[in-house]
Amino acid sequence: MRYTTFGHRTGLRVSEYALGAANFGTRWGAGAEPDEARRVFDRFAEAGGTFLDTSDAYQFGESEELTGKFIAADRDHFVLATKFALGASPQPDISTTGNSRKALVASVEASLKRLGTDYIDLLWVHFPDQLTPIEELLRGLDDLVSSGKIHHAALSNFPAWRVSRAVTLADLKDRAPIVGIQTEYSLVERTADRELLPMAESLGLGAALWSPLGGGLLTGKYRGGNEGRLTDLGAVIHTESTDQKTAVVDAVLTLAEETGIAPAQIAVAWVREHAARSATTLVPIIGPRSLTQLDSYLSALDVQLTAEQYSRLSEVSAVELGAPHDKIAGSLGGTQGGDSSRVISPATLPA
Repeated sequence: MRYTTFGHRTGLRVSEYALGAANFGTRWGAGAEPDEARRVFDRFAEAGGTFLDTSDAYQFGESEELTGKFIAADRDHFVLATKFALGASPQPDISTTGNSRKALVASVEASLKRLGTDYIDLLWVHFPDQLTPIEELLRGLDDLVSSGKIHHAALSNFPAWRVSRAVTLADLKDRAPIVGIQTEYSLVERTADRELLPMAESLGLGAALWSPLGGGLLTGKYRGGNEGRLTDLGAVIHTESTDQKTAVVDAVLTLAEETGIAPAQIAVAWVREHAARSATTLVPIIGPRSLTQLDSYLSALDVQLTAEQYSRLSEVSAVELGAPHDKIAGSLGGTQGGDSSRVISPATLPA
């Protein structure tokens, strides 16, 4: 396992995989029993993994409880990330959910107790609530950083315009900076290429990428049926609902057959190669439920795609950028002096 800093706005050192702990526990009716979750954690740690990603909402708090027990013997070694906004109760309450200062403080205090620690390395705002002013959220996060209860703050599942505004306001008002984003990303879900990932590169934000296997679709094992996946509470669902998704799965399976490498490892290797080509830190979040699944993810660390293989998968999975990106691309000749091929673009600017 290799290590990097999480983006360019922090010195926080993280492993190249984050271990997603949504499957730690069974209160959702599906997940890993505590003993199996412990084995998954131990194997991840033995492989050099240090970055752990959980949430107060995962397994209605059980994920945090188990994660806290697992890291208790060596708390400072691990980078512990958790989230707030959805609450830990099966019956969400109007006063304890969302992004308000009230919900933020109460959620963090409860998470600290479940995790058995006095600080959180990275606190994600799990979702925007469409109600709380960003100024209130930023002030609350800044207070928690100042108090030492959290070290860094970041935004999960936020649209790019909200993230950009939050980053700018935090900088202008000298609040604790927003250091990263979290979003879904895989060969069958690349819409983050339109705004989120170029924004992260431009602002120096780290990006944690969840569901790199497209909810299991990229393993190819669900082509004969979806039983066991579509019935899981909280599962990320992708089906071959478009011709492009079918073409992507076909390409992954074809490459797997050519190389003798499992489709899941091919799919994760593509995300890792994409991360290596990024101007900022992209960290895949892996969410195994068993040791077998974890070992598959770990094996992908040794898979090196050729330039041709990477390009083949990139081309078949590429999304249309839409307006205004298509218009911008079509106007470059005019805006760059009549012949854009003669202009050397700054390497730091996204295309």
